[in-house]
Amino acid sequence: MTVYKGYMKIVKQNKGLILLYLVIFFSITMMFQAAADNDIPSNYQAESVKIGIVNNDGGPLAQGLKNYLEQFHDVSVIEDDTAAMQEKLFYRDIEYIIRIPSDFFDTCITNGEKLSVTKVPGSYTSFYVDQQINSFLNNVRTYCAAGFSEEEAAQAAEKPSTVKVKLLDTTGTAGATPSFTYYYRYVPYLFLAILCYVMGNILSAFRKGDLPKRMHASAVSMHRQNAESLLAAGTIAIVLWGITIIASMIIYNRTLMHHPSFIYYILNSLVMLLVALSISYLVGIITTNSNMLSGVVNVISLGMCFLCGVFVPLEYMNSGVKTVAKFLPVYWYETTNDMLVQFSHITGDVRTDVLQALGIQLVFAIAFVCIAMAVSKWKRSV
Repeated sequence: MTVYKGYMKIVKQNKGLILLYLVIFFSITMMFQAAADNDIPSNYQAESVKIGIVNNDGGPLAQGLKNYLEQFHDVSVIEDDTAAMQEKLFYRDIEYIIRIPSDFFDTCITNGEKLSVTKVPGSYTSFYVDQQINSFLNNVRTYCAAGFSEEEAAQAAEKPSTVKVKLLDTTGTAGATPSFTYYYRYVPYLFLAILCYVMGNILSAFRKGDLPKRMHASAVSMHRQNAESLLAAGTIAIVLWGITIIASMIIYNRTLMHHPSFIYYILNSLVMLLVALSISYLVGIITTNSNMLSGVVNVISLGMCFLCGVFVPLEYMNSGVKTVAKFLPVYWYETTNDMLVQFSHITGDVRTDVLQALGIQLVFAIAFVCIAMAVSKWKRSV
């Protein structure tokens, strides 16, 4: 097991780098998860606006509008003094002023004219009040058209309508995003960065000096050397995958292990591990020194993660970026991850789509291995 021990010795020399990327991975995961949890509002509260009303009418319709707005906002009756109103707007004592004309009913209901209002420039809350005033006046017009008197229409319109809404849970997730989703979203970055660096350093070390010639002249057959190399690479990958999965079980405990799609998360991460391992083998063959290795690994790991939905969710990307990302394996990992988030129970067409995405990842892994073997054969012949 000389070759196997050689691999493990080089891995020990890179343990600091491995620990560094593990720390980065867990830090990024926890940070983004905490930020996502804080963005979820616990309740909704309508915005209250300071409204001043200049009431030149005094009729039931004007009083009905005042009563209606008082249910949502801080409403006060003010004098029709332009200077005083400008001062109140300047100091934000009032954000919205309504001037009710003396013939309010005839002007706004019969003739359909708009109320004269004054707003704080650039205030988004003014649109909220505009909508409520229009809604009140339209309701009054409807009631009057149905035969209601001015007073009856005002009393009926000042009562806000309520609607009962029932949310249908068609996907089985109740609209919630599992917390461990963010953990598994960033797994490709961990796998690509660590495996590419470690395998690159190992393969580079085995190509230095006269070591390749000594290995060819060794009593250990090439078949055995290749077998030990594969065993070592598999050991490295499985240990990394095991650390990742066990850590997720410890952090999320029953929330993860009792989730209906738990096995699919595990399977998706395992397939991604094979993809990362195949890419790392190719990177190790094409790089010749540590500087070149660092540059290639950063381009591959960060490039794929930014384009394929790891750092920026796919839903925020335009169609052009998604089209390019489809030619990269991490895109299909994140597509699978998103489907597992969207659907609690993976059955029927959804299961077919998930398995198809997993199969595409495996095809990428096989393609990278074939490319690596071709490059390796070409380098030996040169």
